[in-house]
Amino acid sequence: MIHVCSLARLHATVAETKARHVVTLLRLVERVERPAVIAPENHLILAVDDIVAEAEGYAAPGKEHVRRLIDFVGTWDRGAPMVVHCFAGISRSTAGAFVAACALNPGRDELQIAQAIRRASHTAQPNARIVAIADDMLGRNGRMIRAVEHIGPGQAAIEGVPFKLDIV
Repeated sequence: MIHVCSLARLHATVAETKARHVVTLLRLVERVERPAVIAPENHLILAVDDIVAEAEGYAAPGKEHVRRLIDFVGTWDRGAPMVVHCFAGISRSTAGAFVAACALNPGRDELQIAQAIRRASHTAQPNARIVAIADDMLGRNGRMIRAVEHIGPGQAAIEGVPFKLDIV
């Protein structure tokens, strides 16, 4: 099970779900205090901004970030949940959860996964850059991109609705 939340809800979500793995997608990593129950090797930090194009002064998600995400979820034993978070729990984290679900389930339909995200959260809006890079790396031939386009943008919010995504 993957749980998605904002930075503000990270510690509570880890405690409530008994998660043992965390993915942080947040450039300002000094804002993140790793929950004590998460071993350092079970915490992936991807220092990226929530942008979809290169911009001076910002850290755009890149291939190396997405490769690290795919590799990290590939080593997750799934014995306990994983929490994926960003600052607001709306864009980077929902993209991370979508990528993880696609990477762990190569035969699962991308639209089915995207629709599960939309049903779970009306605020989810997966970062298009992260999704596009993963689509290419996973050989999904544009299906991940189209799936996210199909569910459309989430409802505007300051903080996303925390949700869980079944990866099976």
